[in-house]
Amino acid sequence: MGCGHSRRSDVYSDPDQPNRFKAMQDAKADRLLKLEELYEGKKLEGKYVIVTGSNRGLGLAITKELVSQGANVIATCRTSAPDVEGLFKVVKGIDVTDNKCGDKLVKELGSEQKIDIVINNAGYFMVEKETIENPNFAEELKMIDICAVGMLRVTSGLVKNDLMAKDSKVVLITSQGGSIAWRDTQNAGGPYDYGHHMSKAAANMLGKLLSIELKEKKIMVSILHPGFNKTDMTKKYEHIWEIEGAVDASVGAKRVCHEINLMTMATTGQFINCEDGKQIPW
Repeated sequence: MGCGHSRRSDVYSDPDQPNRFKAMQDAKADRLLKLEELYEGKKLEGKYVIVTGSNRGLGLAITKELVSQGANVIATCRTSAPDVEGLFKVVKGIDVTDNKCGDKLVKELGSEQKIDIVINNAGYFMVEKETIENPNFAEELKMIDICAVGMLRVTSGLVKNDLMAKDSKVVLITSQGGSIAWRDTQNAGGPYDYGHHMSKAAANMLGKLLSIELKEKKIMVSILHPGFNKTDMTKKYEHIWEIEGAVDASVGAKRVCHEINLMTMATTGQFINCEDGKQIPW
């Protein structure tokens, strides 16, 4: 039995994704069936929000959702801008692997407008599956650089230049794949995807450390597993999309925004599953 199963089910999510999805179906869980009633999107109206990796997949869906709720969205991307009307600002050329990307973003934003929420969403997931016999070291380092260090580069630039507003929020879109406690259950029999899991565990550590350091600045931090979403990044798992409850990215975006609304200083630094709102063990 996976070590995640020994934790309290009222606090911690279930590591067995098919069982978790079925249990939510059987319980007719509000999170699954009535998300629209729970989610108060208008709380985001007027907020100044940065979204990295905003031009495709979940990032694009989050960007569209925020705009629809009246948020002032600052969309960052490396090359092509997101095709979304009503954006407050688009900042191109933000490559999170560039050590100067945070400073470049700050220069583009100016110093007058404070940021209420930064959603670190830029990510990368190699298509090939990894085992100990066929590791791809270059790709592993690329994933860690983008999915973990990239988030630090962006957040550091905003914080050190005093662009985060009072009671602002830093959001890290990571993955349940970063939970060490859940590997016995979720990776039994493979695939092992070393780079993916190492990069997400590193991102989770970043989030926890940020939550401690930024607490005195009254900046909240949340580490979010957005749930299983049907995107190009997860397409190599499309054969299990239905059995494991994968949803359209538009639904995943609402789940993420709902959790952002629920963030408080009391919950800062928690690793949350957006599917059920429960914690995921480290």
